[in-house]
Amino acid sequence: MTTPRTRQDRRTARAAIWRAGAAAVPLEAETVQHGVRERGFGGARIVSGIIALSMIMVLVIFFTADLFYVRGAAIGGTEYLTVSDVYTIAGVDSWHLFWIDPADVRARLMDYPTIADATVQTGWPPNMVQIVVEEREPALVWEQAGVAVWIDLQGRVMSKRADIDGLPRVVADSLEADPLGPNMRLPVDVVSGALQLHLLKPEIPFLRYHPNKGLGYNDPGGWEAWFGSGANMSEKLLIYNAIVARAQPELGAQLNEVNVGSPDAPVYCCKVR
Repeated sequence: MTTPRTRQDRRTARAAIWRAGAAAVPLEAETVQHGVRERGFGGARIVSGIIALSMIMVLVIFFTADLFYVRGAAIGGTEYLTVSDVYTIAGVDSWHLFWIDPADVRARLMDYPTIADATVQTGWPPNMVQIVVEEREPALVWEQAGVAVWIDLQGRVMSKRADIDGLPRVVADSLEADPLGPNMRLPVDVVSGALQLHLLKPEIPFLRYHPNKGLGYNDPGGWEAWFGSGANMSEKLLIYNAIVARAQPELGAQLNEVNVGSPDAPVYCCKVR
C-alpha cells in the first residue's frame, strides 16, 4: 500500500534526477568547445609568425645579396657609341634592382646628344637592365677652334667618334674662338646650305664658315668664294660662275673675293694686275 509520504519521496527523487541531468550536459559541452577554440588560435599565431619571418628573410636576401645589384646591362642598337658608353651614360652601375626607375634611366640617356631615342626595361637576373638605343646620324663634320664635332640634320652638336667617308667637312674661321659644346646647335639653314654646296662642288676638299659671310670655300683660282646660307645654293652658284667668267677678262683684274650671299646684290673685289 502506498502511503502519501512514499508518493512524495518519488516525486522528489524524479525532480532531483531531472535537474541534475539538465545542469551537467551544458557544463560538459561548454568545456569541450572552449578547449577547441584555444587550440585554433594558437595554431594561427604560429603560421602568421612563420610567414612574417619568411618575408623578413626574403627581404634580407634581396638587399644583401650581390646578385640583385647591377654590374652590367644588356645593351643593343649601338652604331657609333660603344656598349660601355651607353652603360656609363645610363648611370645604373652598382644600383640595386629595386632602386632603378626605367623612366629616370631613359631621361638620362635622352639628355645625351648622340642618342635620339631609348627604351629601358628591368627584370630578374641575369639581365636585370635591358637598354636599346637609337643614335642620331651625323650629317657633316664641323671644325672650330681646332676641335672637330659631328652635326646632325637639325644642327645638334655630337662628339665625333669615327672617321666616316663622304661626310662634308666645314672649317670655321678663326673668328670663332671657342669650340662647339655638346649643348649647342647650329642654325638649320647653315647645315642645309653646307650639304647643298657640298653636292654642287664635291671636288672642294672642305668648306669654310664665316659668322658674317656664311659658307664658302677657297676657289682654286686663288680667291675666296662666299655663299651665305640657305636653300638656294644652286642659284647662287650660277651667279657666282657668271661673275667669275666676266670679271677677269673684262676688268683685267685678279679676283680677291666674290660674295653672292645676297643673290640680288652680289659683291666682288679685285686686285689690280
